[in-house]
Amino acid sequence: MAGRVEPPDGTPDGAPGGDDEYRSLVFDESFVNAARLQEFSAQERLDDEEHAAVRPRTDTERHGSLGLGFSRQGLILVLLIALAFGTAIYMGIRNPYRSPAKPEAEPVHSELMPLAPLGPVSGATPADLFEHSPAARFEKGADGVTLPSPVRSSDHFTQSQVQAALLGAKDYIVQSSLDPRVLTGSAVRPVRELLDPRQQRQFDRSVDNPRNDGRHAATAWMVRFDPAKAALAGEQVRVHGTLTAQEVSANALEVTADHVFVYAVRPADAGEGADAEKGASLFSVRREVRFHFERGDLRDHQVTLRQVSMRAGPMNCGEDPADSLAPLLAGERAKDAGKAGTDPFARGRSTASMCGLLAPSAQPSPAHPFKEKG
Repeated sequence: MAGRVEPPDGTPDGAPGGDDEYRSLVFDESFVNAARLQEFSAQERLDDEEHAAVRPRTDTERHGSLGLGFSRQGLILVLLIALAFGTAIYMGIRNPYRSPAKPEAEPVHSELMPLAPLGPVSGATPADLFEHSPAARFEKGADGVTLPSPVRSSDHFTQSQVQAALLGAKDYIVQSSLDPRVLTGSAVRPVRELLDPRQQRQFDRSVDNPRNDGRHAATAWMVRFDPAKAALAGEQVRVHGTLTAQEVSANALEVTADHVFVYAVRPADAGEGADAEKGASLFSVRREVRFHFERGDLRDHQVTLRQVSMRAGPMNCGEDPADSLAPLLAGERAKDAGKAGTDPFARGRSTASMCGLLAPSAQPSPAHPFKEKG
């Protein structure tokens, strides 16, 4: 008989070989391609009797030409992730809500006034001069730059924060008024490094091109003498003054340093030794510096200057103190003492309108005054 023979009553339910047993299985192309083994054809088995009936299939054969086990969907997913990362990076670079740049610091304003003596400058040894002057009771060097005791907190700043501001101001005063390298004009870096970076540009302009215009005087930032005119002599600098702090806003402190510095100086060409010291004289500087500290300044140990006021003598009224200070030395007299006046019709600043007289009580009366030979 041709064809398929069925039992008279049909295939019993649940009997093996029934079509229902495999009806749920679909052998589509993806199922076949995913198979790990491939059966050789009858012709291939006849051509090589020793050939195995099956062989393992490579990943390329199973997954197509993409290789490395990546499906087409996997590659698309990787491309989408890369695109998302690229977009995020681009938007980060072009972020329109980036924090604004820190504004420029307010420029320093300064006022420098030479003080001219009415008579000749007294000369003697540094020890004799200091002992017979108002500086006799002053401290030596940095010991004269003291913090208030006790240091108190403010409404929005702790005691340690206020103390940090006072110490920052003290460091600046010591470096800019007492460091021998700064005083002799051989270094400016110790002062510059303490400044807020936003003020360093103004500092550099003041050093490179000093002008007595209220903003660009090198001597507003630091005390330094004309090396061709005077040199330091004898003992340490005598110092007396105060440091005070007050809160000016919820985010800022203001520190005021008000000090008198008394230097022993001698002629630059006097050489060294006891004879050179006998011809020393005193030079006084009253220096008031107002500092501004924000919280970032306290963290970074930086200072921002707002105002500098200085009176210095004995000097000639006609001297320009913007670059360096040129003291009158032992035995010298001021060229224009008592003659300099203020002209209300003159525009701008002038050295004549910024000059004062050095009171006799501010000058020493040495026990053994220096007398030049000849």
